[in-house]
Amino acid sequence: MASIPCITQQPITSKFNNAFPSPLVSAPNLASRFLGTRKSVGWLSLTSRIGPSNGSKATCWFRFGKNGVDAEGAGIYGSQSRDDFDRDDVEQYFNYMGMLAVEGSYDKMEALLSQNIHPVDILLLLAASEGDKPKIEELLRAGAKYDVKDADGRTALDRANDEIKDFILNFSVQRA
Repeated sequence: MASIPCITQQPITSKFNNAFPSPLVSAPNLASRFLGTRKSVGWLSLTSRIGPSNGSKATCWFRFGKNGVDAEGAGIYGSQSRDDFDRDDVEQYFNYMGMLAVEGSYDKMEALLSQNIHPVDILLLLAASEGDKPKIEELLRAGAKYDVKDADGRTALDRANDEIKDFILNFSVQRA
């Protein structure tokens, strides 16, 4: 499930059921409505509705996906195919991982893009260099190839440390 912070309005309204409420007559009455609840206890009625904010905060839980439990089924994570990745994804990842700050220019990225390597494979080369396991898993699920070589003849496995090499190879064996 995914958690999304949201703000709700909690108005309190009162209504008198009896002029003199009796604890023997009034019993809690709970009823639920979509995105709201109603609770009546004797002469006091509490109602919650989505509306303008009064500043109260809550965490709402939503179910995504085919059966409401997985982000992959909802297309949020891991459902991309090889062709869903493009040059913009390479540039965004390059910036996100701070590679531009380290390199000082886009030359390294442009060199990879000019070699006619598919963007998803470039991303795997970069993620392997950084040791970014979640990204590596996402890219391998999308069909990235770990044996594609860069201009120096290095593959994602060559760029990775031993832990990441094992991760890539084990993941690939499990997927086969």
